[in-house]
This record gives sequence, structure tokens and C-alpha cells, in this order.
Amino acid sequence: MDYTWSLKELYPSFDSEEFKRDMEGFDTYIEEYKNWVDATTTNYEDAEKKLEQYIEIESRGAKLISKLYNFAELTLSVDTKNDKALKYSEILQVKSASTAEHQAKLQRWIGGVPDMDKLIAASTILAEHSFHLMEIVEKSKYLLSDSEEAVIAKMRNTGSNAWSKLKDLLTSTLKVDIELDGEKKQLPLTVIRNMAYEKDRELRKKAYEAELAAYNKIQDSVAASLNGIKGEVITVCDMRGFESPLHETLSKSRMDKETLDAMLTAMRESLPAFRKYYRRKGELMGSKNGLPFYDLFAPVGDVDMPFPYEEGKKFVVDNFRTFSDRLADFAQKAMDNSWIDVKPKEGKVGGAFCSNIHAIGESRIMLNYGGTFSDVVTMAHELGHGYHGECLMQEKILNSDYPMPIAETASTFCETIVKKAAVKNASKEEAFFILEQEISDCGQVIVDIYSRFIFESEVFERRKESSLTAKELNDIMVHAQKEAYGEGLDPEFLHPYMWVPKPHYYYASSNFYNFPYAFGLLFAKGLYAEYLKRGKEFAADYDKLLSVTGKNKIADVTKLMGIDVHNVDFWRSSLKTIEEDIEKFLELSKDKVK
Repeated sequence: MDYTWSLKELYPSFDSEEFKRDMEGFDTYIEEYKNWVDATTTNYEDAEKKLEQYIEIESRGAKLISKLYNFAELTLSVDTKNDKALKYSEILQVKSASTAEHQAKLQRWIGGVPDMDKLIAASTILAEHSFHLMEIVEKSKYLLSDSEEAVIAKMRNTGSNAWSKLKDLLTSTLKVDIELDGEKKQLPLTVIRNMAYEKDRELRKKAYEAELAAYNKIQDSVAASLNGIKGEVITVCDMRGFESPLHETLSKSRMDKETLDAMLTAMRESLPAFRKYYRRKGELMGSKNGLPFYDLFAPVGDVDMPFPYEEGKKFVVDNFRTFSDRLADFAQKAMDNSWIDVKPKEGKVGGAFCSNIHAIGESRIMLNYGGTFSDVVTMAHELGHGYHGECLMQEKILNSDYPMPIAETASTFCETIVKKAAVKNASKEEAFFILEQEISDCGQVIVDIYSRFIFESEVFERRKESSLTAKELNDIMVHAQKEAYGEGLDPEFLHPYMWVPKPHYYYASSNFYNFPYAFGLLFAKGLYAEYLKRGKEFAADYDKLLSVTGKNKIADVTKLMGIDVHNVDFWRSSLKTIEEDIEKFLELSKDKVK
């Protein structure tokens, strides 16, 4: 069976007539867009008509660039050495950057439109896009001059975009030296990292040590990439008038500082409970000084729960159906129509992601499926992202862009469905295994995410003064892990290079892509509790919630479900459910300690 995704729904190839036609069409569109902006922004006469024209031309451009850009980037994600994909990715970035000056001019014009509220009320089209328009008004105060915006956009192509591509190339092509069964091998980094889930402890440790040793080959180049990206972010944020990169991220996330502070407060309060879990797991592994990093994802017990991909697919679809037919049917559609790229391979980037392509009404999901229960959970997670996109397909494309924190809600909700289902059908030993996996996953989203937040905050603070060496980045990462995990991890076996394989640090346009995962987990747990109360009737309201995430601020989205994210007690209540699982784990594991 072919475990690669199909991109022909976008274009047959880079040499196809369809792709060439749309590339030419993009040039035509850019010229039309610039001429229209120049003619439109001279005054505010017929402002209602001009705003309606803006919605039409912006929507048309969004669909076109979505198809072209996704084709290039999705190709690159599974084949980082693809010359044509690299070429067209850069060409598209340059073409898009050429509109920056006019985009700034237009957004500034929209920000100054008199009586915007009245115009919106008088037009069906504008009313449908009211949130989009008012968000432009709000963000226009951070715009620079038209020429400055143009320079920044163009410089990014040889700055942060280029650094990000270099990092992807370095990590995706890195060969890790390891000896297995007496034979010396060179394996892709993604394969080595998947060994963290193996049952054989010696293999996990060997893979961990080999991984750390391999980073010596690329550490300076990746550090340069991170410094280049973070330095650019700091400079641009300062020019725009943001207090910090975190301030800009919160603005983009449609989230206020009050919400973040309430969530972080509850997360810090929960750390002692997680540390108890890590120490107990370390004891189960035979360690007395905390959990070594190479045992962080180790399966607990003698349970053997392999999940070949075909079995994983069926398990996900069957259990999604317990929630709703629509969710299950979506997952089956994604599987049947080759929307998923499944296996790890050389040249493929690590991790997993979902790209919702509104322009064609489809999604594409990348996995590095290794055949474990954790891989099944990851598949459910990414299908959750895809389902979120499915619920937004009926919305106009300008109303389909949701912020980072909400982005992790549907994915985490789908994870929960699969995990709960697995426990129901499990033996006592399997249930214990799954319980531990659930806590481990929650620990990644609460404790490890907190360490990543600390790391990124410190990197931004120190990068203001100068570039950071690979050793300095390692030291910051170790400090962050110690602050978050505390005595839960063995201090002799941490992971100083965790800044290298995590892709989120290298997104210049999406900084602090860490706390949104915690938001998604805890908000999803609140939603799941509501689902348990209401049963299947909850599904319709859940779908509606997802469908409006592109045109509301986060606090307003959560209010639809009666949740106040400014209240620390909400976050505490969600974390309480995890803490109860930890207590259950500690009780059940008493007779298992070596």
C-alpha cells in the first residue's frame, strides 16, 4: 500500500500546465492588486463599495496563494532536497513579499475608514466579514510605513525564511551513527527519535546518546539559524511598537495577558504532582534519582501494544464514531483519499502536522508513524486539526484563519476520545499502560511546554544583546528543564539539545508556539467534561464552536461554552483531572516498583 500523500489535487507537478498557469495568474493578480490599492486608497469616497471590493480581491488572492504555497511547502516537508519545490517556495515568497508595501497601505487605509460600524451594518458582505475588518483596524496601529513594510517582507526571504529552510535541511538530512545488533548504521534523525518509545531500555539509552552526539555535527549551523530568526523577530517587534515578541504573539493569538497569566499560574501549581509521577516512573524503570530523559516516553509494564498503521486507522475511525458520524466520516475520507503521509524516511522533516487547505476543501496530514499506541494518538491529534478545518470549510476563506491556542483544541479533544476508548477495551495491565501514556502526554503539554516557554523567553531576552552560542542555548535549555521538571528528572540525563529538533522555535511569524498547546489541552478537557454530561447532543454545539473560531477572540469563543478563561479556577479544574490520574497511577504502581 502507498503510504504517501497525494498532492495532485493541488497540481499534477511543478511542470504541469495547471501549475504554470496559476504562477502566471499570480503575477497578474499581484499587478491587479497593486493597481487597485493605489487607486482605492487616495480617499474614502464610496468606502462601502471599496471595502466590498477588498473582500473579493483579498479572498481571490488567498485561494490562489494557498494552492501554490501549500504545493511547494508540502512537497518540501517530505522531500527537503526537492530542487523544484525549493525554487518555487522561494519564488512565491519573493512574489508575496512584493505586495507588502501595498498591503500596508491598504491596511492603514482600512484602519482609517470613517464610521466603519455603520458601513458594516449596511452591507451583507461586510457584516459577514466584520471581525476580519475590525481586526485590521485594531492591528493597523502597529503598521510601519509602506516602504518599511516592503523592506521587511523582502528581507525575510533572505533572513528568517532562509534560516528556517537551512534548519529543516540540516535536521532532515542528518545521519545518526548508532550500533545495533553489533552492526554500525547511519539512520535518519526521525527514526532515532522514534526509538524513545521502544520497550528495550538499552536501545532507548543508546538512541538518546547517539542523538545527542549527532547534534555536534550541526549545532553551530542550527544555532546560527535560531539566532538569525530570533534576532529578526526582536528587531521587527521593536520597530512596530510591540512591548515584546510575547506581546505580539498574544495579539496574533487573539488572547489577552490575563488569560495567559491565569493559565500559567495554574500550570505552575500543578508541577509538584507531575514531579511525583516522573520520580515514580523513574523508580519503575530502575532509577532512584529521578527519570532519565531517555525514559521519558518509555512504555511502562510488560504490555505489548503494537499498532500497525492499518489497525491504528480502524481504531481511530471506530472510536471517532462514538462521538459523531461526521467526525468518523471525515477521518475515513482522509485515509481513503491519500491525505496522509505516514512513514518516516530520509529527507522528511520530523514530527507531525496538519495543513488545512481551504482553497480545495481538503487537508493534508504528515505523520512519522512508528507503529505504537503513541502514534495512534498522534494520528488522532492531527485528524482533529483536519476536522477543525472541515468545520470551517463552509465559512468564507477570510473567516477561516483561527489563532494558535484554539488550534490545539480539536486535536486534543480527538486525542481524548481515542485514549478513553482504549482504556475501556483494555485489560488491567493495558489500562495501566494507557493511563501512564495519558499522563506522559499531559506532562509534555504542561511540564515540557512550560520548559519551552521558559527557554524561549530567556532566549529572546538574551538575544537582545548578542547572538547565543550552541553551548549557551544548551545551558538555557537545561536550566528550563530543571525549572519545569524539578526533581522529577535525573539531572545527569537531561536533553540540552531539545532546541534543535523542535520546529516551532524556527517560525518567525509564530513565536511562543508552546503555550497554545497547554491552552488546547486544558480547554479541550473542559469541553470533554461537558460532552460527558450531555452525550451525543453535544456534538452539534462542538461543531458550531469550531466553525466560528476564525471570527472571534478567544475569550468570546470560550464563552459560547460557558467558560471564563480569565478565571484561574477554570484552569485549576482542568488540571485537577490530570492530578487525579496521577494519584491513581501512583496508587496502582505501588507493587510495580523495582
